[in-house]
Amino acid sequence: MNPQTSISGQPVVDVHAHVLLPALQELVSASDPDGFAALQALEVKRNGPESMAASGRMIKERWPKLTDVSRRLADMDAQGVDVQLVSPSPSHFYYFANEDLSLELARQANIAVRDYVDQVPQRLNGLGLVPLQHPHLMVEALEHAVVECGLLGVEIGSFAGTPSDSERTTVELSDPRLESFWARAAELQAVVFLHPFGCSLDERLDRFYLANTVSQPAENAVALSHLIFSGVLDRHPDLKILAAHGGGYLPTTIGRSDRAWKVRPEARTCAEPPSSYLRKIFFDSLVHTPEELKSLVHISGAGQVLLGSDYPFDMGSDDPVGEIRTAALDSSAEQQVLSGNAGKLGITAAADHATV
Repeated sequence: MNPQTSISGQPVVDVHAHVLLPALQELVSASDPDGFAALQALEVKRNGPESMAASGRMIKERWPKLTDVSRRLADMDAQGVDVQLVSPSPSHFYYFANEDLSLELARQANIAVRDYVDQVPQRLNGLGLVPLQHPHLMVEALEHAVVECGLLGVEIGSFAGTPSDSERTTVELSDPRLESFWARAAELQAVVFLHPFGCSLDERLDRFYLANTVSQPAENAVALSHLIFSGVLDRHPDLKILAAHGGGYLPTTIGRSDRAWKVRPEARTCAEPPSSYLRKIFFDSLVHTPEELKSLVHISGAGQVLLGSDYPFDMGSDDPVGEIRTAALDSSAEQQVLSGNAGKLGITAAADHATV
């Protein structure tokens, strides 16, 4: 452990870290080869061949980081991170899967993450998956993740397509069919980690890696706006929503949402101005510049921001603790981001692994 990581003796916690589950891809590709092939074709359309090739090389190089616990722990030690909240790679969402397959995929993902983090439970906590494309199955998958597998919650994308031969519809986070899921998540005190994968802009972003650099923050902004304007956070105030990538474009441009709420009747659909809900949502710190991190902490409050690295992907941070320190937050805010806020999400660590 890095003895300088936490000045308070609390464990430093990274809430945005991923694991790759090869068996899950094998299951979906064998069970629905046509659907899996269509997903791969969609990824090529969205990303373009140059980015697909670069991503393939990146995954190959970082395979041990994504699958091997010992390598993960060594990297955590080098970064000064005591505890990770581990979620599946978003490439495992597989939102094209039919009802039976999607539920089986969620169960297998939950079990795989549980088995992975149980290897070192004093340093790893886990999140599972739910089939967002089938809202009526989400509560069952959530309960499997949290109640049966002991995970802290689940990871979801910013939207999902509902597979149908005759019609393709989109499930947004404002969809009324998700009400039972939000209610049960709040009741269970489950973390719901919002992590986009893919973007409905598709081939407009197929070069220059715009499929990541533009789509991820845009999708975060859209998904969070659906949650806010639809009143989900009014109806379920105890929800623990954790947004990846600092919430994308929304926090730093929330004034436009407030203006619409004030002057447009069709946007006056939540109880308070949209900016007020940023203090009810948790955000990771992965915004890549000290100035943006300071802005996020100022806008949402220091109590809503937590360290996030996106380990071990190349768009993440190799020095997440150092980047927090570079932002030169006041000492109280820095401690909340590095350690203090983790308890609000139920993240725990054995005392002998807290930095002293």
